[in-house]
Formats: sequence, C-alpha cells, structure tokens
Amino acid sequence: MKLSVVIITKNEAHIIGKTLGALSGLTDDIIVVDSGSTDNTINICRSAGAKLIQTTWEGYGFNKNKGNDAARYDWVLSLDADEVVDEELKRSIAALPEPEANTVYTIAYKNYFCNKRIRYGVWRKDRHTRLFNRKYVNWNTTEVHEKLILPQQVKVLPLAGYVQHYTVDSIPDYMHKTMLYAKAGAKQYFLKKKKASFIKLYVGPTFSFIHAYFIRFGFLDGWEGFLICKTYAWYSFIKYVFLRELYKQDKQ
Repeated sequence: MKLSVVIITKNEAHIIGKTLGALSGLTDDIIVVDSGSTDNTINICRSAGAKLIQTTWEGYGFNKNKGNDAARYDWVLSLDADEVVDEELKRSIAALPEPEANTVYTIAYKNYFCNKRIRYGVWRKDRHTRLFNRKYVNWNTTEVHEKLILPQQVKVLPLAGYVQHYTVDSIPDYMHKTMLYAKAGAKQYFLKKKKASFIKLYVGPTFSFIHAYFIRFGFLDGWEGFLICKTYAWYSFIKYVFLRELYKQDKQ
C-alpha cells in the first residue's frame, strides 16, 4: 500500500531529524506543514527530501488538513514532529493489502518524558487513529484536541508496533505547552458556551489527580509520574480559570 506521511512542525529541530529518519523505506512522499519555525527545522526537512508547506498557524486540525490536501497518495499516516515510528509498525504498514476506504487504523503509543518511558497514569495505554484514507476521513478544525471525523460504518482496526512519542523535551517547555493548551481549551469552551462551575473548577481537578495518580498507578512512574498527574490536574483547573476570565471580559 502506498501512503503519504503528513507532519506538522514549529521549531522542532531537536527531534524532527529523528522522526524523518525513522520513515526511511516507508514512503516516498513526506509532507511537512510548518507554521513559522525560526530554528533549523526547515533546513532539516529540506535535507531529508520532505515536501515543505510554510504557512501560518490556524490550529492543529486545519494545518493537518492542509498537509492531507497536498499528499500524493490517498492513504495518510498523520504524525506530530515528536512522534517516531518503530520498525515493527513500519513492517505492519508495509504488509497491509490495499484496504477499503472506510477503514482506519489505530496505533499504540510509547510516551516519553525527557527520554524516560512513562507507563502509567495519564498516558497509560495510549492509542490513536493515525492511518486513514483522506477521501473518507479528515480532521475537525478545533484549535486544540483535534479529532478525526469518522463517518458511520467506519472500520477501526489495530496495527502492531508503536509510535514513540517524545512528548516532553524539558520541564519549562512542558509547563509552557500546558498553559497554551489551557488557554486554547478555555477559548473553545467559551465558544461552546460552557460554564466554569464550582465542581468543574475545584472538584474536577482534584478527582483528575486522584484518578491518574492512584487508580491508574501514576505513582509507579516516580517523580515524573507525580509531575505529569499534578500538571494534568493543574491544566484542568487553570483552563476553567481562563474560562471565567473570558466571561468577565465579555461582560465589560
């Protein structure tokens, strides 16, 4: 099965070379949608032979769809810049016969925090749909937490192998990304007219931490597990704080 790989980037010079290198032999069509990198990302992508689309940031789903539209093939493997396919996954994809267009494939993730594998808590048993036919499936255009729009009668099948997700490069970067996601999530909730109730603001984050750290065994990942679970709860709290601020600004 011939497929294209679509990757979105911005200032990913520390990892994009590893991501592109892992795709060797899998495809002859790699599309990188870059939204204003100021480091060496663009040069690395060009050196690897990727097709480069330089654009503005319009949201995860919107930019991923731009890459899908530019793909040479209808079957698309969608990756983020910090997601590296392993050899078993490459073999699984290479062995696929030409599937029906209404089939999508899910892939298991191994998540890393500053190069340490995280096995429990928030990131436990992480699996995502990442291989699909662009004529049948596309991304929604929400600013964050983008999802594939799956029509009825879709067939969802698992693939063997893993995507190695180097999601956190440094703690300051992790805090910065969490804050950006919280602001974008609040904006999304505001547009949907959701409210920041007392339960959502105070009870929800506490329960999120207890569930991730104790029920999903986040404590087994050491201090990194504690930090991830605590940050997850903080994200939930600060998102609703930002949401309240948006409602206050709207009344002024």
